[in-house]
Amino acid sequence: MTVGLSSFLKSLVETPILAVIVLLVLAVILVNGWTDAPNAIATMVSTRSLSVTKSIFLAAGFNFLGVFIMTTINAKVAATIANMVDFGGDPYNSLIALCAALVAIVLWATAAWYFGIPTSESHALIAGICGAAIALQGGISGINFNEWSKVIYGLFFSTLLGFGFGFLFAKIIQNLFKKISRQKSKVFFNNGQIFAGAGMAFMHGAQDGQKFMGIFMLSIFLGQGKGNVSNFVIPFWMMVLCSLVMALGTSIGGYKIIKTVGMDMVKLEKYQGFSADLAGAVSLLFSSLLGLPVSTTHTKTTAIMGVGAANRLSSVNWSTVKEMVWAWVLTFPGCGLVGYFMALLFIKIF
Repeated sequence: MTVGLSSFLKSLVETPILAVIVLLVLAVILVNGWTDAPNAIATMVSTRSLSVTKSIFLAAGFNFLGVFIMTTINAKVAATIANMVDFGGDPYNSLIALCAALVAIVLWATAAWYFGIPTSESHALIAGICGAAIALQGGISGINFNEWSKVIYGLFFSTLLGFGFGFLFAKIIQNLFKKISRQKSKVFFNNGQIFAGAGMAFMHGAQDGQKFMGIFMLSIFLGQGKGNVSNFVIPFWMMVLCSLVMALGTSIGGYKIIKTVGMDMVKLEKYQGFSADLAGAVSLLFSSLLGLPVSTTHTKTTAIMGVGAANRLSSVNWSTVKEMVWAWVLTFPGCGLVGYFMALLFIKIF
């Protein structure tokens, strides 16, 4: 099942609350552009392989390609997110609960952006909708644990792959280029990092773009009174819209996250930036093909940690790492509780 643009616009006119939810979905995608998309270009900016402006354009273009190509080939991540929770029941209350979840996600992610902490927008999305679904259904019956277990698998899978590939790729490159002067290898790694950064942006679109489009489709189906649609096809107009909004978010507020991930955590050389981007992109590719909804922030930052550790453990700024780990740990219970209480409040008020 899919949704044509004319049908979507008709639903907006007929169901005003749906229009509010669509605006909130786009707001969440915009905030994702602030907090997650900059991770794809952080290393190439920090190593001066590409300027901030050019990097943003590169990220925007490859985010769209990632959304379009990977969604066409394999939309498992979008299906996992859409089927993770049960918003069935009264259609109006379901829309109100989803609205509350999206407000919670925006608040949580904006606070993280304000403090420059690259918290996981993916984890916030999952936590927020789960908290709202529990409030709506009055218990854990609102959660589909078969789908939710993929989040846990993805959490450990992306950590191991990100750190492991980062460490491995950095060691391989160190050995391959140890007899070559840095000046001669500079051009290779400068171009190589742009290529690997494009790959990271592509996979960010493939992962995070699908997550948000899964919620977008869920909101449209709820607006049409269809709470249990499990099979759907994401329309082209939605891919374009989500990609453009994500790019706008990156251009507005990406620098804080670029600074934290690419500059404060580890001082990277060009070969290290190349290794981190390549490790992150490969890890996200494996996760997407398996249908595991993983955090691009989590994957990229653990890849950078692995690259830094390949040189020496002291090269990693562990105080910055500690802040990020705490943000990751607190996101599930924190954003989940905000989503839960916001849903209860919204249902009572509206």
